[in-house]
Amino acid sequence: MNIAYFDPLSRAWNRMTTALFKPFDIGKWFVVGFTAFLAGLMDWPEGGSNDKGRGDTDFGEILDFPDLARQWLADNPGWFTLIVMGLLLLIAFVVLLIWLSSRGKFMFLDNVVHDRAKVSQPWREYKMHGNSLFVWRLCFGIVCLAIFAIFAIMCFNLASDIYYDEFSFSHHVLEIIGLVVLALLLFVVIAYISLFLTDFVVPIMYKNNITALQGWSRYLALFEKYWLRFILYGLIVFVLWIFVVMFVFIVGILTCCVGFLLLIIPYIGSVILLPISYPFRSFSLEFLQQFGPEFDVFPGAEDSPVGEAV
Repeated sequence: MNIAYFDPLSRAWNRMTTALFKPFDIGKWFVVGFTAFLAGLMDWPEGGSNDKGRGDTDFGEILDFPDLARQWLADNPGWFTLIVMGLLLLIAFVVLLIWLSSRGKFMFLDNVVHDRAKVSQPWREYKMHGNSLFVWRLCFGIVCLAIFAIFAIMCFNLASDIYYDEFSFSHHVLEIIGLVVLALLLFVVIAYISLFLTDFVVPIMYKNNITALQGWSRYLALFEKYWLRFILYGLIVFVLWIFVVMFVFIVGILTCCVGFLLLIIPYIGSVILLPISYPFRSFSLEFLQQFGPEFDVFPGAEDSPVGEAV
């Protein structure tokens, strides 16, 4: 089977220009941008602070932090209760975002497939799909958090051994290399699973009206036959996003950072970046349809409504 990469990308770009600029309809942008905003709510992990505190901080104090924190919480039960309540509220908020974005992925997909701008209809129509995707993503997120917690404990224990061990740093070089390799491997695996879920499993669920588990079953059967092509697809998407980030950075600088200020406004940022998110969504669909009509989510030309209102 001859699988192309740049032809689907070209068709995806053409779909974007036709849908968003021929003609240009600002109302359509705001409606489709809203579904893109919902779809991408949990796609970008928030970066942590790189502040390392004062330069004279003793590394041993960092290693002793868990014991100190445990003792402080035991001595301050009121603060402990507030912290627990805050964590529960944070967890509930994150779960809500995952639920909204799961439904939003089908809403955005539906608008791209049919070249229209609707919110209420796909919100109702893809309730089952969104809920199934939500449960799968929630379970996957819990597994990832557990893996991250175990990895963090391993890193903490290794740092403690290096700091307190009588042996030299070189004694632990193999352990450090092993953890670095493990971290890279985990990152790549989780990134690919997330990519395949959004780009291929969601469209398969959408076309066949099935659950997330059934969607994964059908996709994995396809992946088993063409795994190298899908791995290469992921690498191409990664490279494309590097160019996108560079382009956005340059535009932000040229606009004296005004562009950056607009992009950090969640909904407005999604509308502005619609010419980027739209072809990326189309690219995966154009690529997937090469594997047979059972993976083609696009309707026939005679069935494709254009520019419908909400």
